[in-house]
Amino acid sequence: MTTMIEASDLGIAFSGTQVVKGVSFDVEPGESFGIVGESGSGKSTVLRALAGLNRDWSGQICFDGNKVGLRRDRTFYTKVQMVFQDPFGSLHPAQTIDRILSEFLLVNGIGDIDGRVNRALAEVALPSSVRFRFPHQLSGGQRQRVAIARALIAEPEVLLLDEPTSALDVSVQAEVLNLLADLRQRLGLTYVMVSHNLAVIAHLCARMGAMQHGIMVEQLTTEALRNDKAVHAHTRELVDLSLSLETVEAAAL
Repeated sequence: MTTMIEASDLGIAFSGTQVVKGVSFDVEPGESFGIVGESGSGKSTVLRALAGLNRDWSGQICFDGNKVGLRRDRTFYTKVQMVFQDPFGSLHPAQTIDRILSEFLLVNGIGDIDGRVNRALAEVALPSSVRFRFPHQLSGGQRQRVAIARALIAEPEVLLLDEPTSALDVSVQAEVLNLLADLRQRLGLTYVMVSHNLAVIAHLCARMGAMQHGIMVEQLTTEALRNDKAVHAHTRELVDLSLSLETVEAAAL
């Protein structure tokens, strides 16, 4: 089976300062891989390079066995979509949900717009009544569901998730995380998710990498994390900052 995502010796610099340093990892089809780290660790910068939003990278990135360059074509974005941290900021405030969801289809000349929009809303458990509302008329959790529906409308194989629940209330976080887990299982999606919250990563991902100062210092399974088998001092520090992983996860979810 071909590895779905492979990043090899990924390096990223801004204004001459190296912010991601030789990061390598791979993700199998249907797997959910988490990247955890504090603010400034480089985790979101890695995700943006994978998504084609950051073109100042070196190394190698492959999707489904195919190398990708600094620029991506339309075919790439039918296979790989990203869900951003702030659902309000990522949705155009002057567009209806219908227009937001239809835009990708219109730009790419994809038909059955009405059917696809209705299916996308159903996939994220939103009623058809939200279709002609504006983002400000929805709750934060509903807006993030719209953002997920917008990603799904392309029928991708990969979702890149940039702190998708951090802007939401704790109770709503659980709903969105459970939705993402269900979608991955039902649709056979592959995820890469970044978060500063170790409990969130542990809830959704079976395997994770911990980042510090632009370096992925350790990769391990969530099971190993729960069994106190983290080796690197920074990973152990992240666990300690979470107090008890089980306690924090129970509180958050």
